[in-house]
Amino acid sequence: MSNLLSKFFSLPARHKCLLFKIWFLLGFYRAGVLCFSLKRLTARLEHHAQAQPCALLSENQETEAVAIGRLVAGAALVTPWQSLCLTQVLVAQRLLLKKNIPGQIYLGVRRVGEQVAHSGAESTDLSAHAWLQCGGQIVNGAGGSEQFAVVSVYSWQTP
Repeated sequence: MSNLLSKFFSLPARHKCLLFKIWFLLGFYRAGVLCFSLKRLTARLEHHAQAQPCALLSENQETEAVAIGRLVAGAALVTPWQSLCLTQVLVAQRLLLKKNIPGQIYLGVRRVGEQVAHSGAESTDLSAHAWLQCGGQIVNGAGGSEQFAVVSVYSWQTP
């Protein structure tokens, strides 16, 4: 715990303020994920069946997007509720939109095969993952995203 506090106090003041905002947004969006459909949560985003070309970002925009993605992932580790990938990318998307940084949310699935011990038959379950990309870089949810087949893409543009 003291390691987390020392990391927190070593952050720039603007990142400390942003972390508090992110922490509350993670709770807000976690409740949203539990109470509302994905269609309603993504109503203001453009839906695509497959990936679209990413908008080019300036170096400052890309740096800011990466920082937001890391802050969201870090804050998600210390919430008393589950803040899984979908919740994290929805929070990051909201913050990136406010900073006028365009991007895309990817939703993917994969089969997770496991042997059923008592029958010897194979049971196939699905696993889902969400990640967020800005420019050419995945800024949140990168871990394992290459193992998932993209089934849906949501994007937003900035004015």
